[in-house]
Amino acid sequence: MSAAGSPVTEGDEPVRGPVQPSGLLDVLGVASVVLDTKGRVVLWSPQAEELFGYTAQEALGEYAARLMVHEEHADLVVKLFADVMLTGEGWAGAFPVRHKNGTTRLVEFRNMRLLDDRGSVYALGLAADQSTVRRLERDVALSARIVSQSPIGLAVLDTNLRYVSVNPALERINGVPAKEHIGRTVREVLPSVDAGALESAARQVLDTGVPLVEQHTIGRTPADPDEDHAWSVSFYRLEDAIGTVLGVATSVVDVTERHRAGIEAEAARRRLAVIADATTRIGTTLELDRTARELADVAVPELADIAAVDLLEAVMEGRPSVLRPAQPAVIRALAVQADHVTEALGAADPAGQVARYEPDRLVTQCVRTGRPVMVQRVEDADLVRIARDPESAALLARAGVHSYLAVPLIARGEVLGALDLKRTRNPLPFSEDDLLLARELAARAAVQIDNARWYQNARNTAVTLQRSLLPSHPPETTGLEVASRYQPAGAVGEVGGDWFDVIPLDDGKTALVVGDVMGSGIDAAATMGRLRTATSTLASLDLEPHRLLEHLDKITAGLDHYIATCVYAIHDPHARQCSFANAGHLPPALVRPGHSPKLLELPTGAPLGVGGVPFSTTTVDLHPGDQLVFYTDGLVETRQHTLDERLDTLLSLLDDPARPLEDVCDLLLRTLHHPDNHDDVALLIARAQEQT
Repeated sequence: MSAAGSPVTEGDEPVRGPVQPSGLLDVLGVASVVLDTKGRVVLWSPQAEELFGYTAQEALGEYAARLMVHEEHADLVVKLFADVMLTGEGWAGAFPVRHKNGTTRLVEFRNMRLLDDRGSVYALGLAADQSTVRRLERDVALSARIVSQSPIGLAVLDTNLRYVSVNPALERINGVPAKEHIGRTVREVLPSVDAGALESAARQVLDTGVPLVEQHTIGRTPADPDEDHAWSVSFYRLEDAIGTVLGVATSVVDVTERHRAGIEAEAARRRLAVIADATTRIGTTLELDRTARELADVAVPELADIAAVDLLEAVMEGRPSVLRPAQPAVIRALAVQADHVTEALGAADPAGQVARYEPDRLVTQCVRTGRPVMVQRVEDADLVRIARDPESAALLARAGVHSYLAVPLIARGEVLGALDLKRTRNPLPFSEDDLLLARELAARAAVQIDNARWYQNARNTAVTLQRSLLPSHPPETTGLEVASRYQPAGAVGEVGGDWFDVIPLDDGKTALVVGDVMGSGIDAAATMGRLRTATSTLASLDLEPHRLLEHLDKITAGLDHYIATCVYAIHDPHARQCSFANAGHLPPALVRPGHSPKLLELPTGAPLGVGGVPFSTTTVDLHPGDQLVFYTDGLVETRQHTLDERLDTLLSLLDDPARPLEDVCDLLLRTLHHPDNHDDVALLIARAQEQT
């Protein structure tokens, strides 16, 4: 017995407060009555007072049959009592009793004979309300049946979190017999699940009494040791009627199918997100190399740790790309991307390089058949077929390439090349889902790449035509130092019709021309060539600038509705003057030593091709050291700034009249021309010199 006020322990578990009957007995409310040999009450418990309605003072010394049994059964009960006292054999039965308040209830009895240390005989009667007993029996039976037949795994853990009981469903889920659970912890029974998290959750419920419902965990059990399963686990604290914590009840539901469906749905969502991302990121321009880089950027790291985009050299040259079985693949690398620095990059072909892959290489197989090639788990023998040569295979091995996937780039029925994917850091091998996503990306990107390829071919043709129609370098002139630049449009636009010319005239004069045919492509370049030729021919007639523009206006009006802007100037070194006529073009800048650069105030005039609008000639003094800067709108126009802001910037860059003209050209292009500008740039600078 413990000292007063100290808790009494049961095993290792403290029991709160003084020793009390179990909670179950409290629920039953078992009454205890002791009778002497004559059937009179000598002991009467408080539960008896509650069950029968009589206080101990009212019951003690009275005949029990009168108090405890309905008068209809008094004779039978007296006989049963006599048998117990005579034979010592107990009996049990249920009899109706009349409560002190007059009501009748059915009470279940247990009677047995007692013997004290002096040999005196007594009878012990235990009684409980039968409706309460039957309710508990039904509850226990129902609980037992539910537990045993439930498809949900059920278990009870004690306060040390050791199994006390498990049902058959949990036996099947865990693949461990019930008897091997008892007395062991979750960690001991199921070492391949996250036992720490489960035990932490159970301990939290023990401490707080707050249930934890549908805690998800993933792992493997002896029931299926080769596959991961997912379970939904719930915990509830168990207490008896007086609040003593007995342990934790846990329910386990196998939700593997739902978990896998969720993973598949998430994978599908991820694929859609990547595809949506690819739709916005791939093909933002018609530049072939940039489009290939955009594809590689989308593939890393969503699909692979390393991605390469390669095109067949035949495709690049506009030739048929069909490969015979024994024919190697000649491939041009367009883009390579990796999510980290790795030796595998040393095995990749640098962008722009052309490499030969033998017929047995996997990428060759991919572009020859037009079908994907996937090696989920790469072996040493596979590396030889993935890499270009043995040295590259060794680099891939050191980099830890363990999974490989190549998908063809097919557009309009033609195999263009391949998207080559490798995994090093990502521990998962390529899956069928990855293959599906790679094919979708390749299919979308291939169309963009093919568009860029055809555009680039057309653009190269236009650039070649454009450059062939422009002077390779300005001719030597009397009294002028000349420098010029032509910058084609960026890859997102088409080659335009910008041009410049320097035309020697009689008497040491020089014609300076800068113009811009509105429109783009080969037609604009061809129109520019015709206008340049016409300008050169008309200049030989020694026409005043405004007269020359009037003739050009008539010629332009007959060129399929083309419109062009133009500034035409004639420099006379003897008169130290320059005469200008403007047809809707931006005004030239005048740079004069000792003065701030300024734009010439010329009548704007109408563009060539409008027709019927007169032009005028303006004459400006031009002394030795003075510079004229002619340019087209592609140099100064942007979407982010106003034209006035850009023209002010142009003038600010012309702050040094002594700067070499070639340096001035480079400075203006480098500072003002945006690489992705949608327009060509023609730039012509002339500096007046002393005549010798």
